[in-house]
Amino acid sequence: MIENNPPQTATVTRVQTNILAVTERRLLTFLCGLLPSWVTPDRLTGLGMVGSFAIFGGYVASNVSPAWLWLTLVGLVVQWFGDSLDGSLARYRHIERPSYGYFVDHSCDGLTTLLILGGMGLSPYVRLDVALIALAGYLLLSVHAFLYARVGGQLKLTFLAAGPTELRFVLIGLTIAMMLLGDNPGLFGKISGFDLFVGTIGSILILLFVVHTMGTARDLAKVDRLP
Repeated sequence: MIENNPPQTATVTRVQTNILAVTERRLLTFLCGLLPSWVTPDRLTGLGMVGSFAIFGGYVASNVSPAWLWLTLVGLVVQWFGDSLDGSLARYRHIERPSYGYFVDHSCDGLTTLLILGGMGLSPYVRLDVALIALAGYLLLSVHAFLYARVGGQLKLTFLAAGPTELRFVLIGLTIAMMLLGDNPGLFGKISGFDLFVGTIGSILILLFVVHTMGTARDLAKVDRLP
């Protein structure tokens, strides 16, 4: 069973202030009340990973036909359902296992990010090197969040008012645009509009990592003064 809280060995507060946080929390609580007893947090985690592999498969198979992008869209919904509800259901039923959940949940998040951006980079719409820039940016920002949870006592899940759910909506919009616009070179030659969009997002994530890392280091230096 999955719970997104950090291990019990540390006192950490989850900070989630993204635009859709309140609305999503109400929806997840409502859905938790509808789920039968045989649906467990572990099974939801597994379902989320099925969605992740579907996203990957849809992007890669779009080399054969853009119709496969429908599989990616379905995968994004399934991945949200499983990934968002596993921890919510554990809290709803009061069956949390914080250390186990924290470890497994964020391990799955890392693999999911690799599958999404790796699949996108293997599709005909986004260059692999551009997708890897976005992957590096997301993973760097994740590293910052995990480190800050250790030194600052807070697990930050929101940056620039956006969190994982908002990013899923961005991915849905991007995938629909791929279906509508196709993989033609466009106005930028070998660099498509999709490359520019994904590369810009990746660059912003890397910049956020640098800015937040410098700010946190400056704050910690004030606390941990030299004798």
